[in-house]
Order: sequence, then C-alpha cells, then structure tokens
Amino acid sequence: MQTTIDTLQKGQKAVILSFDDAIIPLKLIEMGCMEGNFVEVIQIAPLGDPIFLSINDTNLAIRKEMASRIFVEIQK
Repeated sequence: MQTTIDTLQKGQKAVILSFDDAIIPLKLIEMGCMEGNFVEVIQIAPLGDPIFLSINDTNLAIRKEMASRIFVEIQK
C-alpha cells in the first residue's frame, strides 16, 4: 500500500519508494532518505510536527510538510 511518511503511525515501518529531488534537502538524502531504504516512525510530537524517524539506523526529525512529500510502502 503506497502512502506518505506523514500518515504513518508510531512504530510503523515502510520502504521509501520515491520523492522529488528538488524538494528534499541534500542533507536529508545524505542521512539515508533514499529510495529503497527502510524508515520507521519512532515518535510523533504532541502537535504532530516534527516526526522522529529511523532511516537505516540514523535517527532524525523532519517536518510534517516534508514527510508528506516522501512516498513509502508500508511493511507488514
């Protein structure tokens, strides 16, 4: 099932399918946000922004707006 990172719940895991290179900052790509990598939602801030992720054993926080532009496939 294809969705975006911002719709995932805490603890859900997914594989990154695609994103727009022009929108995603280079630093995020350098930290592992690349097609084919696994992502897990570790925590969501109380007001929903930011979202704390683990991408290939790298922990990072991204804004909900950015997470809405990264397409993933949920892993069962």
